Amino acid sequence: MAVYDIAGLKVNIISPKGRTKKQARPYLADNQDSKDIDIVIDVDEKRVQRAMKEHPELIQDDWEYMLTGSDFYTELLKFKGILLHSSCIVVDDTAYAFSADSGTGKSTHTQLWLKHFGDRAYMLNDDKPAIRLIGDTVYACGTPWSGKYDYSSPKIVPLAGICFLERSENNWIKKADTGKAVFNIFSQTVRRLDAQRMNNLFDVLEQIFDKVPLYDLGCNISQEAVLISYNAMKNK
Repeated sequence: MAVYDIAGLKVNIISPKGRTKKQARPYLADNQDSKDIDIVIDVDEKRVQRAMKEHPELIQDDWEYMLTGSDFYTELLKFKGILLHSSCIVVDDTAYAFSADSGTGKSTHTQLWLKHFGDRAYMLNDDKPAIRLIGDTVYACGTPWSGKYDYSSPKIVPLAGICFLERSENNWIKKADTGKAVFNIFSQTVRRLDAQRMNNLFDVLEQIFDKVPLYDLGCNISQEAVLISYNAMKNK
């Protein structure tokens, strides 16, 4: 048994191994004897072997890592939280999430933020931050499931905005259309859900949309792209 503090929740990962254990280490709870467990993750060997049979290009350690993450984000829906496939950066104790399909350039964009803001900035999670409504505030949360480079921090930070990124020769930003934003987030979160969890997902999305500004960003690889997105999203 190992107990972790993830996204403000007590998470028991049963017998974590390899990459999962390594990336979860910064999230270890101080009290390992806590009885108040919110989420239990138990990925058994048979499930891993079935996944490897379907996709033999991935090794066992990869599958254990992905399946523990999938279980966490599925259970997170019970606690007004979602997975958002995005690169989430913090500047001056405020989080900004940039979401897009893999290969679009979201990590490249946030690396420019790190370079521009220096010590004022850090990466909260470069691949799969948790977005969670706690009280009346929406927070971005670091998690151990953070992509191949493991850029993450075990912190919970108020979220200023969600930005859907696309490549563009010119830099521009605008408020996102809500209908399009629903599709964008739905394509970047856990989707294999039963009816009850699907209802939970749409309920959480509605509450997040009510509290967090959503943007579409067209950008190139430049400092101008950083300034345009930051100035539009800060303190809104």
